[in-house]
Amino acid sequence: MRDSLAVVSQAALPAWQWRDLIEIGKPRVVVVMLVCALVGMALSVPGIPPSGAVIYGLLGIGLAASGAAAFNHVLDRRLDALMLRTARRPVASRRLPTALALGWASLLSVTGVGLLAWQVNALTAWLTLASLIGYALVYTAFLKRATPQNITIGGLAGAAPPLLGWTAVTGSIEPEALLLVLIVFAWTPPHFWALAIHKREEYSRANIPMLPVTHGDAFTRLQVWLYGWLTVAVTLLPFATGMTGAVYLVGIAALNVRFMQWNWRVWRAKDDKAPFAAFWFSIRYILGVFALLLLDHYAVLLG
Repeated sequence: MRDSLAVVSQAALPAWQWRDLIEIGKPRVVVVMLVCALVGMALSVPGIPPSGAVIYGLLGIGLAASGAAAFNHVLDRRLDALMLRTARRPVASRRLPTALALGWASLLSVTGVGLLAWQVNALTAWLTLASLIGYALVYTAFLKRATPQNITIGGLAGAAPPLLGWTAVTGSIEPEALLLVLIVFAWTPPHFWALAIHKREEYSRANIPMLPVTHGDAFTRLQVWLYGWLTVAVTLLPFATGMTGAVYLVGIAALNVRFMQWNWRVWRAKDDKAPFAAFWFSIRYILGVFALLLLDHYAVLLG
C-alpha cells in the first residue's frame, strides 16, 4: 500500500521544464553579482577594459555563480522543503530530479571555471573556484547548519565578484579590488539578517541556526543597525583613500541616509513590514553603490 502511494505521489508531480534549470541557477542573484564584477573590471583600468576580458570574464563568472547556486538548491533541498519561501523550488518540490540538478550544477561550474582558465587567466579561475567551493560547500553544507554567524563568515564568498572582475582584466590582486570586496562583505549581514527576521519562524521550523532563531529578534535587529553603520563607514573608504571623487561622495551620502532610515525602522521594531522592505531596499542599495563607483570613475576620466 505504501509503495503504491509513493508511485501515485511521484506520478502527480509535474514534469520538469527547461526553465527549472534556469531557476536553480538563481539568475536574479547572479545578475547582481555580475554588475559588481563589471564595475570591478571598469575600475581596474583608467579607460575601457578589453572587450575579451569583459565578455569571457562575465560569462565564466556567471556560469560558475549559477553552478554554485544550483549546488545550493541540491544541498538545501530538504531544508527548502520545510520553508514556505523555498518549498516550491524545483529540487525541493521534487519537480526536478536531484541527479539532473547535480549534473547541471557540475556542468555550469566546470564550464565557467574552465572558460576563465582558458580565455581569461589562471588567477581569476582559481579565485572563482575558491568562491564556488566557499559558497556551495563551506557555507551551504556546513556553516549554514553549524553557526548563527554563517552569513558573516560565509559572506566572503558572495563578496568576491568585484575582485574576480578586477583580476579578469589585470591578472593581479590590488588594494582597491579588496576594498570593493570589503563593501559587499560589510553589507551582507544587515542585508540578509533583515530577511532572516522576516522569515524567523520558517528558519526555526527548518532548524537552521539563523541569528534571530538562536539569539532572538531584538538582538538581531540591533545587529542590523550596527552592521548598517559599519557598511556606511566602509562605503566612505573609496573617497577617503582617493579612489573616488566628489560625485561618489555626494551620491553615497544620500544613499546611506536612506539605507540607515530603513535600518532604523528595523531596529525600532515598530513596523512588522520593515525587515522585508529593508531587505529589498538593500539590494537596490548595493546596486546603487556600485553604480556610483562606476559613474564617478568615468566622470573623473571625462572631466
